[in-house]
Amino acid sequence: MMAETVIPVAVDVTFLRMDHAPEETGAPLPPGATVVHARRCTVAFYRYLYHTVGHDYVWWLRRTLPDRDLAAILRDPGVSIHVLYQDGEPAGFYELDRRNRPFINLAYFGLMPHAIGHGLGRAFLRHAVDTAWAELPRGLTVNTCTADHPRALPNYHAAGFGRLRTVRETWQVPTRLGLPIPERLRYR
Repeated sequence: MMAETVIPVAVDVTFLRMDHAPEETGAPLPPGATVVHARRCTVAFYRYLYHTVGHDYVWWLRRTLPDRDLAAILRDPGVSIHVLYQDGEPAGFYELDRRNRPFINLAYFGLMPHAIGHGLGRAFLRHAVDTAWAELPRGLTVNTCTADHPRALPNYHAAGFGRLRTVRETWQVPTRLGLPIPERLRYR
């Protein structure tokens, strides 16, 4: 069997944590926006969300999972998928992972390309934060990297997350995924 062709991608991954729920009330979602908990999220719908949100940001790990493995994650009672809708169509999603209790991890968070720049991001992030803190965890974690949208890290800081550490990682992204790899991220 031939070895899979990969593109080495160098990213700085920043790990963050919030130790207390925000004290101030956050901005509400704008008119026409709502968040729905996808209680029985199918593999096909999850792949649509993940691919659409993460395509430009080298979201690759879940793309490599076989359907059965992804289905097992989606069925796990410790994982929940929450979909942002704007005027009836999907505009983003977040995933809460409670499998490392007493902490909750904001495993994935993002907007679809058509929803970026329209005032949804901060209110949607606050929705994710409030949903997690409603369960009274010991803390809320998230990570972001230099492949993500440039406003990701500042938005996490503004939401109340504090930096724990930043580490350099080299990802071996399979070329078969067809992801656009920005030149600035290509490992040299």
